[in-house]
Amino acid sequence: MSFNNLDALYRQVIMDHYKNPRNKGSLEDGSLTVDMNNPTCGDRIHLTMTVKDGKVEEAKFDGEGCSISMASASMMTQAIKGKDVETAYKMAEIFSDMMQGKEYDEDIDLGDIEALQGVSKFPARIKCATLAWKAMEKGLKENE
Repeated sequence: MSFNNLDALYRQVIMDHYKNPRNKGSLEDGSLTVDMNNPTCGDRIHLTMTVKDGKVEEAKFDGEGCSISMASASMMTQAIKGKDVETAYKMAEIFSDMMQGKEYDEDIDLGDIEALQGVSKFPARIKCATLAWKAMEKGLKENE
């Protein structure tokens, strides 16, 4: 697949997650809650997760922001559901490396998240893409 076709496909995946977000909403009763924002662009996220026996059983988000921020939150919640906490942290590390343009561990399938690779070329947008991931890490650390 040519670069232009791949780029177009990635844009489609990002827009699909933005227009049809997965796991939008919030959880009640005993869930972890994290609120974070990116003051430079106004993105904000309200992330709720249910963690039991070292596993992320459920994750939902609400908030507002650019297409990259909201698509990343949708992809992240979809990716971590059902994963153990250690794997969720590893996915956050891989995502961070990808956003910095570094080589990253491909042992874990990132699925749709790979569509955000191109964000690394736009330093001003990296904070948009990483907001949900930082919220997830913060919530898991507070839960330890």
